[in-house]
Amino acid sequence: MALEDARNEVDVAFTREDRRGLAFENAFGGATSFLRRRYTKDLAGVDLAITGVGFDQAVSHRTGTRFGPRAIREASCLQPYDPPYGWGYDPLEEFAVVDYGDMAFDYAKVADFPDRLTAHIRGILTAGPGTVTLGGDHYITYPILKAYAERFGPIGLIQFDAHSDLWPDDDLSRIDHGTMTYKAVRTGLVDPARSVQVGIRTECEDYLGVNVIDARAVHEKGADWTAARVREIVGQGPTYLSFDIDALDPAFAPGTGTPVWGGLASWQAAAILRGLAGINLVGGDVVEVSPPYDTTGATAVAGAHVAMELICLYGWTRRKA
Repeated sequence: MALEDARNEVDVAFTREDRRGLAFENAFGGATSFLRRRYTKDLAGVDLAITGVGFDQAVSHRTGTRFGPRAIREASCLQPYDPPYGWGYDPLEEFAVVDYGDMAFDYAKVADFPDRLTAHIRGILTAGPGTVTLGGDHYITYPILKAYAERFGPIGLIQFDAHSDLWPDDDLSRIDHGTMTYKAVRTGLVDPARSVQVGIRTECEDYLGVNVIDARAVHEKGADWTAARVREIVGQGPTYLSFDIDALDPAFAPGTGTPVWGGLASWQAAAILRGLAGINLVGGDVVEVSPPYDTTGATAVAGAHVAMELICLYGWTRRKA
């Protein structure tokens, strides 16, 4: 969409008809759709749907991630003017990306939430697009993985995180962001041999066969080595990427519920994500952005950049196919 065309539009988040192309409206005005994509429930011809899940009732400490999707969308409005740096292509020009809006749920019926979220993602996948989800606490990844496993079978999981989320918990009715990966492995949603956690720096007694590249290994061996190792682990099978923002050191992302020092720098995360180009990414999420604990907005900015990298990764394999 040309700049002159944008001046004649009321708000491209509602009025743009072409789902491809950059946006040139003022970043400080208009509806805060992700990357100024069109808000729509019409998924005909859509390649990728961005959706928000403002759920934070599974946290073990500080709430606030219910505001994450809104903050990430607002931060993303700084990005849609130029192609993403370093990728050599523009996914917003080549693929139809829309903002599907937030999932509606009754906050007072927490027990109903998991199935509601699985159905939400299932509906999008059935229509054809993949998903990038803006959270929300990390529990949301578990119901999302259910929908993906229904479609692809057990998939590979790339998890950027300070915590393994492998605390033992065989009670599937419990809704806990610290047991998301445990349940996903135990119920067969992910293949642990094709799964890897990056940035871990808290104790875990049993990784259940999931590969681990802890934060110290990233610091010592570098981003290129890390990306190559992750690509080796996940191979070319269907892979889902979940990025807990607390994978970043609190110096770069203080706005999260359970910050842990010694984490990744933003430049390391960017280099690793771009080094994953070529994996068969079928979907992803950014979780645990908690705006109340970051008055600068830097954490939401980081979350928006991660989501943009997920879009780039999603499109990379498809444009090469």
